[in-house]
Amino acid sequence: MANHKSAKKRIRRNANRAETNKSRISRIRTFLKRVETAIASGDKGAAQTALKEAQPELMRGVSKGVLHKNTASRKMSRLSAKVKTVEA
Repeated sequence: MANHKSAKKRIRRNANRAETNKSRISRIRTFLKRVETAIASGDKGAAQTALKEAQPELMRGVSKGVLHKNTASRKMSRLSAKVKTVEA
């Protein structure tokens, strides 16, 4: 256990940040899953709208430091390629 006052504060702060980051990552995964299910169902319109909703979430994750910029770009690129292959 931490002995210094600053170390105790750091432990509390890390726990709070971990909880926040966990919820952010979970939210991003939910949006990505919506795109995947729309693609699997074969509904191109729904897949496109889900992709448009997922993009700002991914970029928000980047700006908050939860995701790396290249990771988010890679995910967007792969999802948009999958959406293009869906039959209209």
